[in-house]
Amino acid sequence: LELFDARNWGLVVYDEVHLLPAPVFKFTADLQARRRLGLTATLVREDGREGDVFSLIGPKRFDAPWKEIEAQGYIAPADCCEVRVTLTDSERLAYATAEPEERYRFCATTATKRRVVEALVKKHENDQTLIIGQYIDQLDELGEVLDAPVIKGETSNAQREKLFDAFRNKEISVLVVSKVANFSIDLPEATVAIQVSGTFGSRQEEAQRLGRVLRPKADGHAAHFYSVVARDTVDQDFAAHRQRFLAEQGYAYRIIDADDVL
Repeated sequence: LELFDARNWGLVVYDEVHLLPAPVFKFTADLQARRRLGLTATLVREDGREGDVFSLIGPKRFDAPWKEIEAQGYIAPADCCEVRVTLTDSERLAYATAEPEERYRFCATTATKRRVVEALVKKHENDQTLIIGQYIDQLDELGEVLDAPVIKGETSNAQREKLFDAFRNKEISVLVVSKVANFSIDLPEATVAIQVSGTFGSRQEEAQRLGRVLRPKADGHAAHFYSVVARDTVDQDFAAHRQRFLAEQGYAYRIIDADDVL
């Protein structure tokens, strides 16, 4: 911090600038600089403080809708699909009697989702596929069932890079990742993302996860983004909220039943 404060910087670039209002990052707005530039694909926050970005570093200078960038060939077209699963009678009873704070975890990790994920992975067996979720026990189970490596918070940086390189080189075709992959990973070969659970109703997280498969494809093919959701539960309510930012960008979610996948 002494080094940062000792100089009058010419330019400070804030990547993922939507994070700046958070207390842990906000202090960096005090750096003295002639110019500041903030970059983000998702200027949205669930605490409603995205407007604080402008008071911290200055007004918005440029904004490009995702679909416009897609038309220019900078990102791949994407097919977004919500796959709805139905809880079994026993699961529904357990869900109804669960404590409110446990209901999302319960419906987000229903066993029916595992069967849907297996079917989707088989459908896209020739594609590079990411499976993304929130709950580590759910991800560990999927990794075991699919015989796929799992990257989570406790995975060392060296091991992460080894697995990412294997994925980029197509030595492995399926990778299971936790929220550690929401930011700052570059996997241009990823064509399919399957989301099984998330951070409640986070629009920003939904957009970041779609972004993992939006690098332009060499063959020009579209990316596929699946969100597996438990019907008639808080999972479905959160999914609707998560999709709002992408809907504003021009993306539409097809809704299909799990039986159409299985």
